[in-house]
Amino acid sequence: MSIWSRIGELIAALRQGESLASVFDRLRTPPERSAGFAIAVIALGAKMAKADGRVTRDEVAAFREVFRIPPRDEAAAARVFDLARGDVAGFEGYARRIARMFRDRKEPLAHLLEGLFHIAAADGRFDPAEEGFLRRVWEIFGLDERVWRALIARYVPGAPPNPWEVLGLSPGASLEEARRARARLVRETHPDRLLARGVPEEGIRLANARMAAINEAYEAIRRHHEAAAAAGRAGAGQGAAAGD
Repeated sequence: MSIWSRIGELIAALRQGESLASVFDRLRTPPERSAGFAIAVIALGAKMAKADGRVTRDEVAAFREVFRIPPRDEAAAARVFDLARGDVAGFEGYARRIARMFRDRKEPLAHLLEGLFHIAAADGRFDPAEEGFLRRVWEIFGLDERVWRALIARYVPGAPPNPWEVLGLSPGASLEEARRARARLVRETHPDRLLARGVPEEGIRLANARMAAINEAYEAIRRHHEAAAAAGRAGAGQGAAAGD
């Protein structure tokens, strides 16, 4: 059974008047969490769309990059979206239940937040309403400040390029520090490790983009240090020539 078939069953089983948010309390075991992850991204995506007042084609396409929904299961995904968007319950209640679903597992929550960033930034805009929404979800999930800064650096259109933020480093960190940070992040992003730590397949698909961003950030820092070293050598050479 696909996760979308399971999601369809869960939606059909909701009692009259029962909120979609109650589904998350039933999906705490590993076999069920993949369905829970998918519902979480759809539900919070719907709430985010409601926050900024629109859903663009680019955002829908970005969602499909993460979730490969078979045509026969598209109705189930649409039903989740409509239920979440029409639910009077606020997004904060959804976020809290999702956080409880994963308990102390922060990696799935970080990947879920990344999925929302991926969707929000797909149309080339990042509205204040979207930023406020994502910031509050980040707070409820209890994620590290470095997670937020790295996602802003990678996804927000027009954000100043900051390779140090992507690697979780302070500005001006040494090349050796960047090398170690890159190695650690590459290990943490390996699909086998993510699966072992409870990240669903849909979250792992985002790892490819993250890996590319990690490598690009490291290369930018390497070029920065090489340019600084070359400038230092040139300055030393000019000083020696002046001394002669």
